Amino acid sequence: MKEQQKSKGISSAVIAAVSAAVVTVGGGVAWLTSNTNQITDPPASVTEIRNVDIYWLRNAGTNLKLESQRIQIKSNSRQPDRVLQTAFKQLLAGPREGTESTTIPQGTQLLGIKVESDAVRINLSEEFTSGGGSTSMTGRLGQVIYTATSLDPKAKVYIEVNGKPLEVLGGEGLVLNQPLTRESFNQNFEL
Repeated sequence: MKEQQKSKGISSAVIAAVSAAVVTVGGGVAWLTSNTNQITDPPASVTEIRNVDIYWLRNAGTNLKLESQRIQIKSNSRQPDRVLQTAFKQLLAGPREGTESTTIPQGTQLLGIKVESDAVRINLSEEFTSGGGSTSMTGRLGQVIYTATSLDPKAKVYIEVNGKPLEVLGGEGLVLNQPLTRESFNQNFEL
């Protein structure tokens, strides 16, 4: 009988030791996993300086020329929408100094902007379509396309006015085959 009691005591001790080891290893794995995530995934509040170009127009004698102005914006790298939103607010406010100009009508507002993996969708107010001749319309179109693609020059641009796709711009009737790119702008429109 003593031998039966002895084997039960050893068996309980072994089970307790194995259980303690499992709990310890499990806790260590959980700690390692949580600390690894903290190292590889920076918190959303980490900001960095992003360079973005705003495009203005400069009088080049007989025509207009798109000219970039580089600005720096503090932003979270996971939020390119906010970077372009800030750039567009400055673009729509107009140039502050220098020889640059804009043909985007005063009062034009940014109603929305969405950056996708290979595209940028911009929603502008009705004012964007008013006033000016073909040079003015072409200039503002170039400013929007180039500014929208300043983070990714190969991105496709979709322009909406009051939430509807823009198919024809202004009284001069610039036909827009969307999506628009820098390449398609250079091929189809002359400043």
